[in-house]
Amino acid sequence: MSLTPKALNYRMPPEWDTHSGTLLSWPVNPDTWPGGKLAKVEKVYTDIIRALAEFENIHLIVHDHATYQRAKASIRGDFFSDHAVTYHFCPSNDVWTRDFGPIYIKKETGEVAITNWDYNAWGEKYPPYDSDNKIPEYFAEKFNIKSFKPGMVLEGGSIETNGAGVMLTTESVLLNPNRNPDYSKDDIEGYLKSYLGQDHFIWLKAGLAGDDTDGHIDDLARFVSENTIVAAVSDQLDDINYEVLQQNYEILKSAKNAKGNNFEVIFVPMPLCKVDEPTVDGSEYVPASYTNFYIANHVVLLPLYDERFDDTMIQLFKRLFPDRKVIGIPCSDLVWGQGSIHCITQQMY
Repeated sequence: MSLTPKALNYRMPPEWDTHSGTLLSWPVNPDTWPGGKLAKVEKVYTDIIRALAEFENIHLIVHDHATYQRAKASIRGDFFSDHAVTYHFCPSNDVWTRDFGPIYIKKETGEVAITNWDYNAWGEKYPPYDSDNKIPEYFAEKFNIKSFKPGMVLEGGSIETNGAGVMLTTESVLLNPNRNPDYSKDDIEGYLKSYLGQDHFIWLKAGLAGDDTDGHIDDLARFVSENTIVAAVSDQLDDINYEVLQQNYEILKSAKNAKGNNFEVIFVPMPLCKVDEPTVDGSEYVPASYTNFYIANHVVLLPLYDERFDDTMIQLFKRLFPDRKVIGIPCSDLVWGQGSIHCITQQMY
């Protein structure tokens, strides 16, 4: 019988651990951003990649040579050097590398491995997804990294760890029969313990309106340190997300860390999430959330959506991450496709 990653002393590190790079996939799917929206999203991608390139290497999936030429031209733009970008020619279905990309695990010695979970586009909502499902295997072979394949459907955006064995997730995703219908809650926790080295779980109930993933945790609550959580909340009774966020708040308020102590929970407001034009799945709402930030080497990329709160959020994140530069990225065009900065990035160790 082969040993599990946990038995081999691997554990999923927190996002703030030093990265070897960031994985993204250049947008090409007109079904996600139809009409002129795709060009607008390419501009957001350019802003994100340029911001990251100062601090760490970028690994960019390009679907074909035409995509490579388009991405390279956009990124380089006005004499900007793309020396920090490595292009990977891989067939791809969409951009959500957080969900289909490799999830890294790490030993205290620094040795890394990849966990290669199954991906089914959030319950087979958006076929085809076979090319995206092959991406972890590609990177394991490309960089000769040990790989473990659990045989369970899991998206990276559905889990969040503090690096000390505590994991945040949601029942609406991990217990949804459109992922692993034959697995109980205990079964799923067992996989997360064995393959990601987790010990304790905080289960929130459900996610935001307009979130076609069924409620990913990275739009709800995130660790910013081992014992500190930022969480989305609304104080407006007529907010469509008010009740679910209040329910999640009650759970977080009583949640304990590995030592049995309460977490410090810092609440962030909900930006405007109702859109003028329904999304591709007919929703009038998008999962716009300030918790969909990305922590990279010496920098935090913060999505911006709403001038009522944007500046306040930038100042908050500067206090939360005093040793990192905080860069705000306007993401209203990106989130129309029902995901934001964290959803399109995946850290590599």
